[in-house]
Amino acid sequence: MRIVAGEFGGRRLAPPKGRKIRPTSDRVREALFSMIASRVSGAVVLDLFAGTGAMGLEALSRGASRSVFVDHDAEAIRLIRANVALCGVEDRARVVFSPIETALTRLEAEGNRFDIVFLDPPYGPMHVGRALERLAGVIQKDALVVAEHHAKDTLPDRWKGWHKTRERRYGGTMVSFFQWAEDLSCGSSRSDDHLVEDT
Repeated sequence: MRIVAGEFGGRRLAPPKGRKIRPTSDRVREALFSMIASRVSGAVVLDLFAGTGAMGLEALSRGASRSVFVDHDAEAIRLIRANVALCGVEDRARVVFSPIETALTRLEAEGNRFDIVFLDPPYGPMHVGRALERLAGVIQKDALVVAEHHAKDTLPDRWKGWHKTRERRYGGTMVSFFQWAEDLSCGSSRSDDHLVEDT
């Protein structure tokens, strides 16, 4: 497992032990970041269910200004802190060891607002849905949410204020892209506001 491109491109990250933590593969990360490249530079990023921290660190490598990593698993937090140190980005990273709901409540109360949210919960569509419902209070107006889930877990095109604009499949993994539907109701000129599926 490594950083694919950018400032830390090629740098190897500390991998998880066992199968409890399911990191996004280098191949999927490379494909995702090629699709959102125009949004990353200067972005404030939230990496939820962060696991190894690879998504938030990839964003920092490609020019994001700051990443906040949230996980409720002690082993994941250990890995994230180790990988933040390996990349030398302690000044641009914040690691939050907390249940997701509690962390989002705290981040909202502090006034944090994110441009990009990476969401990789345990497989099951309700996990994605519950997280989406809580994100409205911590996002910028034009934020992008990138949710990774099992290909068998079909997510609706609309989910309580969110609109799915694109999805891509990589083997057994599906990645869905969401925007807040209020923004889309006014019209959007972004090139990614359409639904695409790779099979």
